Amino acid sequence: MTERNHAPAHRHHRHHWRRDLVELAALFCAVAVADGIANLVAHGPHGPVLLIASAVALLVTTAFHTWWARRHSHAPPPSSTAPSDPAPGTTAATSASGSTSESATAATTSLWRMRTTVRDEPGSLAAICSALAHHGVDILTLQTHPLPEGGTVDEFLLRSPQQLAAADLSRAIAGAGGHSTWIERADAHDLVDTPTRVLGLATRTALDAAELPLALRQLLGRCTIHSIPATTLSGRPNAGADAPVEGVLEATVMRLRDPSGGAITVERPYLPFTPTEFARARALVELDARLGPRVPRSQDVLTLPEGNEITVRRADGSDLAAARAMHDRCSERTLGLRYHGPVADADRYLGHLLSPRFGRTLAATTASGKLVALGHLLWDGDETEVALLIEDDWQRRGIGSELLGRLIALAVEAGCDSVYAVTQSSNTGMVAAMRGLGLPLDYQIEEGTLVITARLDATPVASRVAYELPRAQQP
Repeated sequence: MTERNHAPAHRHHRHHWRRDLVELAALFCAVAVADGIANLVAHGPHGPVLLIASAVALLVTTAFHTWWARRHSHAPPPSSTAPSDPAPGTTAATSASGSTSESATAATTSLWRMRTTVRDEPGSLAAICSALAHHGVDILTLQTHPLPEGGTVDEFLLRSPQQLAAADLSRAIAGAGGHSTWIERADAHDLVDTPTRVLGLATRTALDAAELPLALRQLLGRCTIHSIPATTLSGRPNAGADAPVEGVLEATVMRLRDPSGGAITVERPYLPFTPTEFARARALVELDARLGPRVPRSQDVLTLPEGNEITVRRADGSDLAAARAMHDRCSERTLGLRYHGPVADADRYLGHLLSPRFGRTLAATTASGKLVALGHLLWDGDETEVALLIEDDWQRRGIGSELLGRLIALAVEAGCDSVYAVTQSSNTGMVAAMRGLGLPLDYQIEEGTLVITARLDATPVASRVAYELPRAQQP
């Protein structure tokens, strides 16, 4: 260590002596040249002429250099976009605000969700990323889905310039080696990373068995989900309800065994499922199976206009006997308006309606515990149906409107775009309850059957608060 420290210092010391000697030699040469020029000017016959000629030459050279610099300067002109000093009376904050506004306008972007299939070899993903960077596209998230036959499906969340069209993006990806590319618009909700989103869906599924179909729909995107019971209403085995324990994946269709019996079928024709998505869906179903039947037990006590109190709560299969007893107290007309079929078969529907796998059911009970009304929110593939049954002696008291409002709030919470009700044109109570929602309604009448569809994207904010606040205050 000591020798290493001293050696550079020694060489540096000798370097200073050499530099000093060179500087002294240059100084002596300069003095000699200056002395020679002075003698020439002072003692020569043309000394004054030589001095004047030298001064003129220097002035001409300076003038030419100034003209050349101004004519061929590469500096931006005063009217360019380069920053300039603020005008008198203009504050620095105003100047900064204008600059920020221009930057925000220039940085207008769009969010895209994109999937593409690439070869499973080094450099494939790098080529895709380079193509995106060439078009000014920022990659926000990236997931890879390995395929069993080779290759990888890469899923991106992208932020691109506003003027970049989806077709241009697809061509860029194709040029970089991607194929089977799928692109759709994204929004701020897609900015949540996948592990966080999956954990949230698992939590919702753990709290409520009715959340499983909704969790699968949100996990897999736009898809159609059907729950197939193990048996039909007549007691016969249902076709397609014999899914194996490990499930089946067939391109755009996956079949999973339903823990409550039967099968769950998920279809997404526009985009094949990957083995990674199949494993995630199967994990949610397995979680539901391990937790068993469960329904939130919260409830609200409401006072009707005439002073009677009713309790509104979630219902499930444990309410089957009470629901059948309510059927026995209902008139044939009331049952006919609700079930649109033979009244004798009404009890057969109850097992399906009360199962949390097919939707959510609200029950209204009196202070003595008697069940007097049921409201159903039913998952029908990619659509949602609402239905009400009010015991005759309790109709026209506002129970139906209360249940319907709460069902609409549940549908909004589940992310449904619309709900529909199937009834008869003579069922003025159901029509009035739907109109009382204050939502845009579409009416379709076919052979006496009335289908009323309410669009939930226009749900008034006040209505959502009114329906959701009681649920937030439940014990």
